[in-house]
Amino acid sequence: MGLLQLFLILGIFCTSSVVGFGVDPALRISVFDELTLGEGFDGVTQVQGFHSESRAFHFQGSAREVIAPVEVSEQMVQKLRGKNEFTVLATLKQDHLNSGVILSIHHSEHRFLELESSGQRSEVRLHYRTKGQQPHTEVFPYSLADDQWHKVSVAVSASHVILHIDCNRIYERVVEAPYMDIPEDASFWLGQRNAAHGFFKGVMQDVEILVMPQGYISQCPDLNRTCPTCNDFHGLVQKIMELQDILAKTSSKLSRAEEKMNGLDGCYCERTCSVKGVVYREDEGWTDGCKNCTCTNGTVQCEAISCPPPQCPAGTAPAYVKAACCKECQPVCLFGGREMVEGDQKAVRDSSGRCLLFECRDRTMHRVVPSEPCPELNCAESEQITLNDRCCKVCRGHDFCSEGHGCVEHSDCVNLEAGDCCVCKDGFRPLRDDNAYCEDIDECAEGKHYCRENTMCVNTPGSFMCICHTGYIRIDDYSCTEHDECLSGLHNCDENALCFNMVGGHSCSCKPGYTGNGTVCKAMCDGLCQNGGTCVSPNNCVCQHGFTGKRCETDIDECADGFVECDSKSTCVNLPGWYHCECRDGYHDNGLFSASGESCVDINECKSGRNTCANDTVCFNLDGGYDCRCPHGHNCTGDCIHDYKVKHSGQIWVLDSDRCSVCSCQVMCRRMVCDCDNPNADLFCCPECDPRLSSQCLHQNGLLTFGSGDTWVENCQQCQCLQGQVDCWPLPCPPVDCEFTVVPEGECCPRCVTDPCQADTIRNDITKTCTDEHNISRFSGSSWIKHGTECTLCQCKNGHICCSVDPMCL
Repeated sequence: MGLLQLFLILGIFCTSSVVGFGVDPALRISVFDELTLGEGFDGVTQVQGFHSESRAFHFQGSAREVIAPVEVSEQMVQKLRGKNEFTVLATLKQDHLNSGVILSIHHSEHRFLELESSGQRSEVRLHYRTKGQQPHTEVFPYSLADDQWHKVSVAVSASHVILHIDCNRIYERVVEAPYMDIPEDASFWLGQRNAAHGFFKGVMQDVEILVMPQGYISQCPDLNRTCPTCNDFHGLVQKIMELQDILAKTSSKLSRAEEKMNGLDGCYCERTCSVKGVVYREDEGWTDGCKNCTCTNGTVQCEAISCPPPQCPAGTAPAYVKAACCKECQPVCLFGGREMVEGDQKAVRDSSGRCLLFECRDRTMHRVVPSEPCPELNCAESEQITLNDRCCKVCRGHDFCSEGHGCVEHSDCVNLEAGDCCVCKDGFRPLRDDNAYCEDIDECAEGKHYCRENTMCVNTPGSFMCICHTGYIRIDDYSCTEHDECLSGLHNCDENALCFNMVGGHSCSCKPGYTGNGTVCKAMCDGLCQNGGTCVSPNNCVCQHGFTGKRCETDIDECADGFVECDSKSTCVNLPGWYHCECRDGYHDNGLFSASGESCVDINECKSGRNTCANDTVCFNLDGGYDCRCPHGHNCTGDCIHDYKVKHSGQIWVLDSDRCSVCSCQVMCRRMVCDCDNPNADLFCCPECDPRLSSQCLHQNGLLTFGSGDTWVENCQQCQCLQGQVDCWPLPCPPVDCEFTVVPEGECCPRCVTDPCQADTIRNDITKTCTDEHNISRFSGSSWIKHGTECTLCQCKNGHICCSVDPMCL
């Protein structure tokens, strides 16, 4: 069975434990209890709730700060940190048209978990951050702000989100998985986003976070069932990917081990030292000339031998012997009033001029009879030299060293006129007085070097080196000068920065009109580029698609400028930076969502029951509407019935439940048209017409003020001020139908790219796999560290392998 079949089978047949009615307290965050909400929060009062089993609180006004203390916030965040399966629960009654935050966990401007209900746009919004560190908002069209009690549950299981309202499953979606590595110092707010925005107005009860799968069952026990969660499935996928990585690493290690074993069969491994052809075992010691050496962990370590002065008895004298470092006591011979040691020779001439050679042996001088006559010399007699230790003469300049010498380590034999001697090589000092053994002189430690400023002395055998300090370049063997990185171009300054050479380095400073640390410089514009525009050079903004102006402050009205031609069944609606073709009244989208409105089709009000024709009339569907007609040959009133009440033909009335909707007989109810120029406009139904200061809003930056009805764009969100409240929702983006997408820097909407390695988002297809360097199949979406490297991170993107340097290594 292949990995893919195993993957699918596990995903279908795996099960999880049944969630019971009881919840482990370690998995429950009861927000009201954690915040001790009944103790002194302004703007929050305890009231009668949906039921009497727990406390309910009324949130009102805008002068409140319901935030968890630091230690309480840390405890709650600790339960959530790193979890990918949790449920947010609340029972609430939200004021009509209020837009407010139920709860928010954020750090600085980063919202890690926020649940918001917008009464102005009839939406429930879940804000979080993705694993790619990008903010994400999932929008569920639903109106909670109707002054009615609702049970709300948002369950997250890996990339699976389910919204229950009043125990009914309203939406179920697959989204980008939330990133829940929440910082310890994150803020936990209830009923508001912060001290200035997102004020929830109404009553809340039973606000909880359950860190468990299918947490909505605790709110709605009748939904209890046994079923694997999306997180179970993702967990199995992750385990398979981890096993793949372990298998690849293990295979690599096994391969390397086998290679080593092939070369080590039958061998006992021990770190040894090889010196002059002799192998020494670990901790074995030996004498090398005038040094005592030891083999330690495969490295030779030697120390010079210190020779004590010998105490020789009578008849002996100290002298060097072959292969010994210190003088030893040797027997002596007396000859001609002089002491000679064992082996010394002396040539003398008798009265007739004949040469006699004697040698000291066993304390007595013995005559040595030459075995061969003296060789003939090829030099003049005046160039011939008589020696004391031999009878044969030699020519001046004779090579005594070639006859054999005792100069050993770091010592050279030098010819003299009547013999030879040992001289230590340059950079070495003698270890004994005949210079046969010498040791290295550490010129750096002893100050016997010529390294000048900007250098560092490094000892070498017989000499030393002068190494330049970092940031300096060599002048000669002994001195260095400062390296001008700016002149050579070997600097890290941004192309829009100025390079300044300094002692031992350089500094960077952004050019006028740019800001940054010098290594990275960005252009500055007089006033920030608005609506996602990018400042590409001083006072030069490049606008996003759909905006224009020097600061990208002007939205291009594609509808008014004639850039857009919508289908006849739809009307063009301008949006900040974009537009869309919205189906006209009497039409609805068929689900294909064509940008031009071609997907708008007629609503058959007669079949769907969306008509107000009375019993004595017949409904006739029309393109974009309907008509109530009297049957041929019959008399009828043309009246209609609404809320079990008869309304006469042509009668106009306002809904009791919504004074902002105007109805007429034979015509569906529609929201009234707001005319802000009319001084009698109903401000309750038309809050955008409210001129009062109390209805103005403060911009997120705290510097700008907007009137009721004003709209603006902030951080890829469209915002609106209504009755003193700010409501923001994700900026709508045009649909992209492609496999690989990327959101360019400074823009809000994704664009299609052909290179999968450049893509931020891909449509992962589990049927497409990659084969890595170990010939292991990898699922699309998996990642691994490339063999033989520590920082090369590879990913499988729908059959394409993309490798890059892991940013964690930088």
